[in-house]
Amino acid sequence: MKSTMAYAPSSDVASSRDESGSFKASDVACASSVNSTRNNDANNTKAATTTIGMTIGGVAILFAAISFITNMQISDIIAWMEKYFGITFTVLFASLLLVSVYAIMKVNQRQSVSFWSQVGAQAANGISTLALTFTLLGISLGIGALANQSLTPDNVNTIISVLTTQFSMAFMTTVVGLPASTAVRAWLSILLAKQAQDYVDDAQ
Repeated sequence: MKSTMAYAPSSDVASSRDESGSFKASDVACASSVNSTRNNDANNTKAATTTIGMTIGGVAILFAAISFITNMQISDIIAWMEKYFGITFTVLFASLLLVSVYAIMKVNQRQSVSFWSQVGAQAANGISTLALTFTLLGISLGIGALANQSLTPDNVNTIISVLTTQFSMAFMTTVVGLPASTAVRAWLSILLAKQAQDYVDDAQ
C-alpha cells in the first residue's frame, strides 16, 4: 500500500512535467510566428515607404529638370501635362509605375522573388499597353474630328488645331510609356540576374 502511494505522486509529477514541456514548446512556436509576422509587416512598410519616397523624389527631379530646361513654372508644367496626356492617362500611368517600383523593391529585398518579379513584369506590360492604347485613341479621335467636319477656308485653322492636340496626345503617351516600360523590365532583369549570380557564387 505504501509503495502504491509513493508511486502515484511520482507519476503525477512526470505527467505534469510533460504537459509543462509541451506548453512551453507551443509558446515558443507562437512567439516565433508573431515575430515572423511582425518582420514581414516591417519589410512591407519599408518597401512601401521606399517606393513612395523614390517616386516623389523622381517626380520632383523631373519637374525641376523640365523647369530648368524650359523656364516653365510648376503650374505651367502641370497644365501642359493635362493638355498633352490627359488626367486618365496620367493617373493610370502613375498607378502602374508605383506598382512596378514597389515590385522592384520587393525583389531587391528577396521577398517572394518569383511572385513580385511577375507583378513587376505585368505592370511593365500594362504601361506599354496603356501607352499604345492612348496612342491609337488619340489618332482615332483626330481622324474622327476630321471626318465629322467639312474643310473650308474659314474652319481649316480650327480643324488643324484640334488634330494637332489629338495627335500630340497620341504620340506623347508612346514617347513616355514605352521607355518607362523598358526601364522597368531592364531593372527587374538586372536584379534577377544579380541574384542568380549571387546564388551561384554562394553555392561554390
